[in-house]
Amino acid sequence: MQSYHLDVVPFEDARMDVWRENFKGVEVRHAPTGFTVSGAVDDIWVNPSGEVHVVDYKATSKDEEVTLDAEWQDGYKRQMEVYQWLLRGNGLTVSDTGYFVYANGRTDLAAFDAKLEFTIKVIPYTGNASWVEGTLLKIKECLDSDAIPKVGASCDYCTYREAAATSLQTQHAASSKQKDTKSKASRDPTNSLF
Repeated sequence: MQSYHLDVVPFEDARMDVWRENFKGVEVRHAPTGFTVSGAVDDIWVNPSGEVHVVDYKATSKDEEVTLDAEWQDGYKRQMEVYQWLLRGNGLTVSDTGYFVYANGRTDLAAFDAKLEFTIKVIPYTGNASWVEGTLLKIKECLDSDAIPKVGASCDYCTYREAAATSLQTQHAASSKQKDTKSKASRDPTNSLF
């Protein structure tokens, strides 16, 4: 904390062990949808005024300096905002500022020598969890609807599902055509042995 000039200390709370545990984590029952939303936090720090800060640990190994500028890291930011929303739902006063503690494996050393060395960078991030509530309502609406949502162009899962569906439809059409051809052949009186 001193190295990064942060006036925070680790948050002490009896719930921390559960809040860190995968498949449990911090939970909120969202009354308008009936959903239970949860997420396992890496850490929580608290400042002298009693505000808590979400802390998320990340590890990588690359030559360039670690940042949060890549588009794919938007998911990290949304994840932190969900954690902030969850902690507020548990009655805590949560700062909009969270911290990513990034461990970057050093690649500039002369030898590996059976040990990994890291440089650590603490990156503050100002979250905005205002989108969470509306998103939960949209998810509920989608789940309750009979309409299948459109494929998301940037969604790997949607792309996979669309490709799988196209493949299955092609296979089904070929199989149906083959069955139909066999069925017509079996009804053809010229094919009869008797």
